[in-house]
Amino acid sequence: MDTEHTAIRADLLRRRAETTAEITALEADLRSLFEASRSSNADDEHDPEGSTIAFERAQLSAVLDAARRRLAELDEALNRVAAGGYGVCERCSRPIPAERLAARPSARTCVACASRR
Repeated sequence: MDTEHTAIRADLLRRRAETTAEITALEADLRSLFEASRSSNADDEHDPEGSTIAFERAQLSAVLDAARRRLAELDEALNRVAAGGYGVCERCSRPIPAERLAARPSARTCVACASRR
């Protein structure tokens, strides 16, 4: 593996570790929210002071789902690095611009193909 691919792999692994830590923290927050709602008999559905527990749970669940999708995308990108296909558009087989990969390291398509979706 050349130096460029080694650097790309290291960056993806760093991002994967950060995402894994984020998922762990979000899961703990969600567990805490469930535990707090079980021990409370507050009428959160009619609380004029703020969002409901159900809303907070839904919002936290959505953020957790997004983090899990990001983790799966990073794993797929790591597989492409190992297979030698990282940075190549899956649709047109042209190189994905470095700027796109810097902004979205798990990108599978070039900008032109992504805009056709």
